[in-house]
Parts: sequence; structure tokens; C-alpha cells
Amino acid sequence: MMSKSKTELLILSIILLPALYLAFVWNALPEEVPMHFNAKGEADRYGSKDELIGVLFLLNLPLYFIMRYAPQLDPKKKINQKQLFGLRLVLHLFISAIALFIIYSTQQGALANPFGIVSLVGLLFAALGFFFRSIKPNYFIGIKTPWTLESEEVWNKTHQVSGPVWIAGGIFMALSPLFAKSASVYIVLGVTFGLAIFSVVYSYVAYKNLRS
Repeated sequence: MMSKSKTELLILSIILLPALYLAFVWNALPEEVPMHFNAKGEADRYGSKDELIGVLFLLNLPLYFIMRYAPQLDPKKKINQKQLFGLRLVLHLFISAIALFIIYSTQQGALANPFGIVSLVGLLFAALGFFFRSIKPNYFIGIKTPWTLESEEVWNKTHQVSGPVWIAGGIFMALSPLFAKSASVYIVLGVTFGLAIFSVVYSYVAYKNLRS
């Protein structure tokens, strides 16, 4: 296991990657660049390239401080630090990949691959499912329903069962652009709501069975 300082340095390096890439291509970008793309990957809104700086840090930096310090407030104190580091690493890799994708697409003037984001979201869901299988009860990360928070047994059952389901759903979403490009948006919505509803309903059923 890396030291705490090396852990933070690695995560901060991942956060800074999009900024370094933006600095590298900055002079090659026009003053007005595409800021939004439609479902076909075509630019439908333009803005100053200065706005890209905000895009880079809008999510990653606030997330860094939340994931770095908020777990210290968890009254259960059961968050495994190795798991927490893995989760932080996955989330920052995901957001930095999205930022790099946006900058590259802006540089090209069109969304490089409209379905790349769909695959990235799918991989994120699969990674979350991997962590769910062994995460301990806490108030910060995981499937937090009234029933999982009340019972450690319900928490464990819900996460052990939901983990493989999230992995399967995430992989399906990641691969969906290969066979259903026109329906990718609907697949994202369907899988997202399906996974959330499954986990909530299962936690309720597990709680009722435990009490019966």
C-alpha cells in the first residue's frame, strides 16, 4: 500500500491531466469553441474557450475535497481506507477521462465519438459494483437506504447481491454502443434507473424477510 502522501499525489496528478492537456492545445484552439453537442455529436452551442477551464475543475476539485475529508465525519468509522482510495481513484479517473474527451472533441469541432461517454459511464457503474461487494456499513459511500442503514445484515446482503448486478449492468451499458447506437441514451437511462430500483427494492425485501 502506498503512503498517504503518494496516494494524494497520484490522485492530484490524475485531476491535473486535463489541465495539462488543455494548456498544451490552448494556442491551437479558436477563441470561440463548441461547448455543447447534440445526440448526433454535432456542436449546437459555442462559447469562449475560457469556459473550458471551469469545465475542468467544476467536478473534480470539489469531489476531491469531499472524498478526502467527508469520510472523517462518518460516525460508523468503518470505511476501509484501501477501498476508499480505490473508489476515489476510479471516480477521478472517470471525471478526468470525461474532461479529456470534451477537450479533444472541442479541439476537433465535433464530438469525437458521441457514444464514448456512454461506455465510460458503463465502466464506472461496473467499477462501483466491484466495490459494493465488500464495502462495510457507513454513512458516506454505498447503497444507503433506510433499511441498509438500520441493519448491518441487510447492508451486507444488499451490497453482495447488488454488486454483480451493477457489474453486469455497467458492462452491458459500456458495450451498448456496439450494437444499439441509436438507443444508447435510452439504455443509459434504463440501466441507471433499473440498477437503482433493484438495489432499493432488494434492500426493502431483505429487511422485511429479516423481520418476518
